[in-house]
Amino acid sequence: MEGLERIVREHPFFAGLKEEFCELISGCAKNVRFEAGQYLFHEGQTADQFYLLRSGHVALQMSQPERTFTVQTVGEDEIVGASWLVPPYRWGFDAKALELTRAIAMDAVCLRGKCEGDHDLGYEMMKRFMPVMIQRLQATRLQILDVYGVHN
Repeated sequence: MEGLERIVREHPFFAGLKEEFCELISGCAKNVRFEAGQYLFHEGQTADQFYLLRSGHVALQMSQPERTFTVQTVGEDEIVGASWLVPPYRWGFDAKALELTRAIAMDAVCLRGKCEGDHDLGYEMMKRFMPVMIQRLQATRLQILDVYGVHN
């Protein structure tokens, strides 16, 4: 576990997080990898994890019957998946590895339990995830305006 603890502690998303919180979070972590073209998750599925990207790139995509479009591409030192934090815990996008991608998967049920048990940890997680969620919402908004040709 020491290796995962170090990776979690050193990941930019958790910069400055208290050591005891890093230890708690690391208990929910495991190493994962995705080959190019493999999906991390699909829209509508249960959001049971989130990912700290260590290498590679992941496309966050939305699908329509006639096409799929990429809302945003994220890479090394970023995170994928904020839906684990907000009920009903369902993915709002598809996430597809564009190349070999290595990540730390954080078990959502485990982490939600730890956040419920320690509200200071829960607040820290919310403070870290809210900017990501707002930024992704804005990126989605811009993509939708572009796709549908809505211009002011």
